[in-house]
Amino acid sequence: MFNNTKMEQGMKSICLFFQVHQPFRHRRYRFFDIGNDHYYYDDYANETIMRKIADISYLPTNNLLLKLLNNFKGEFKVAFSITGVALEQFELYAPEVIDSFRKLAKTGYVEFLSETYSHSLASLKDKVIFEEQVKLHDQKIFDLFGQKPKVFRNTEMIYSDEIGAQIYQMGYKGMLTEGARHILGWKSPNFLYVNALNPRLKVLMRNFKLSDDISFRFSNTNWSEYPLTAEKFIGWLKKLDQKEEVVNLFLSYESFGERQPKESGIFSFLEHLVKQVVQEKSLQFSTPSEMIEQLQPVSVVSVPHPISWADEERDLTAWHGNEMQKEAFEKLYAVRQRMALCTNSELKKDWNYLQVSDHFYYMSTKFFSSGEAHSYVNPFDSPYEAFINYMNVLSDFKMRLNAITPENELEQEVAELHKLIALKDKKIKKMEAELQRMNKIKSGKKQTDRKKKA
Repeated sequence: MFNNTKMEQGMKSICLFFQVHQPFRHRRYRFFDIGNDHYYYDDYANETIMRKIADISYLPTNNLLLKLLNNFKGEFKVAFSITGVALEQFELYAPEVIDSFRKLAKTGYVEFLSETYSHSLASLKDKVIFEEQVKLHDQKIFDLFGQKPKVFRNTEMIYSDEIGAQIYQMGYKGMLTEGARHILGWKSPNFLYVNALNPRLKVLMRNFKLSDDISFRFSNTNWSEYPLTAEKFIGWLKKLDQKEEVVNLFLSYESFGERQPKESGIFSFLEHLVKQVVQEKSLQFSTPSEMIEQLQPVSVVSVPHPISWADEERDLTAWHGNEMQKEAFEKLYAVRQRMALCTNSELKKDWNYLQVSDHFYYMSTKFFSSGEAHSYVNPFDSPYEAFINYMNVLSDFKMRLNAITPENELEQEVAELHKLIALKDKKIKKMEAELQRMNKIKSGKKQTDRKKKA
C-alpha cells in the first residue's frame, strides 16, 4: 500500500488523480441481426483504439510517472480510478499496460480508488446493482494490484447526498466529486468537506478550473494563457488563498498523449510540474486517503440533486438529457430483477457491458461547447443512430434472457416455442447431413459399378 506520511502544517496539498476508462464498443448491429447473431462487439475498433491509446498515452505516461515516483520517493504520489472494462481490454489487447500499472503500485506511492466495474450509471437507478458493480471492481483491483480501495470515485464524478450516504454504508471513508459552482457558491473547492446526510463521509471536490487548464486548454493556441508552463501553473497555485488546504487536480488519463499530443509538450509539462511542486516549500503531493485521514473538514457540502464533472452544466444531461437516453436507460434496468436470477455467464457479461455509460453518452443531442466533447469520442454519425443500434442490441439481449428467465406466461410459451424450433432445426440439419452422406455413398457406388462394367 501507499505510504501514509504526515502532512506538514501550512503546506498546500496537491492531489493528482487520473481516471482510466475505455468502453467495449458495439458493432453496427442491424434489425435483422436480432435473434440471429448474439455477438455485439466491434473487436477491430476496440483493439485498434486500445492499442493506439496504450502506445501514445498509457504506456509513456506510466513510464514517466514510474521515473518520477522512484526519483522522489514519498514526495510524489498519485491516485488512479481504472474501470473493470478498461482492465479487461488491457488484458485482451495490451497486457503490458497492466504490467506498467503493477510497477507503479509496487512503489508504494500510488493509490487505487474504487469505481463501478462497468463505468455504469447504476447509482442513479438501483442500489443493489450499484453495490454489486463496486464489489466486482474492487475485487479486480485487489487481484491485479493487491490494494483494497478505501476511497470511492463514482462514474463521471456523479455525486449526491444520498449516493454519498450509501457509499459510507458500503465501507468507504471518502468520495471524490466535482467542485461545481452552483453547489459551492462562494465556497472554494480547495477544502475538505463532509456529506450532508452522513458527516462521517469526507468529500474531496475537484478544482475544475485548474484541472481543465491541463486537460482541455493546454494545447489551445487561442487560449489567453497559452503556452502553459510548469512555472506559470506553480505561480497560480502559490497565489491561492493561504488558508486553502488542498488542490484537487482530477484528470482523464487520456489527456496525456491523446487529447494533448506529445508534440504539445504535455509530458515535459507534467515532469517539470512534479519536480517544481516537490521543490516548492509551500506545496506537497498527497493521496486522497492521506487528505481524508489527516485534514479537518471545514463544513458540510449539500448536494440534493446529482452532479457530475461533464460539460458546462455539471449535471446528468450528458447521459439522461433527452427522451432517447431516458427510454434506453429505463428499458435496460427494467430487466434487473430477472438478471438477479440469471446464472448464465455470457448474459451476465453482456449485462455488465450494456450498462457502460458511454452508450448513453453517444445518444446525447447537446450542441456547441458541450457537443464538442461528445463528438470527440462518439463512433456514431448521429444520436439517433446510436439509440437504434443500442436498442437493437438490447432487444436481442432480452430475447436471450427471456429464454432463460421469462417475464410472464406469454414469454414462457414463446421461450418454449423457440426451444422447440431450435430442437427441430437441429434435427433437420442432422438429417440433411445424413442424407448428404448417404447420397455421397450412393454416388460412389454408381461410379464403381460403371467402372466395373467398362
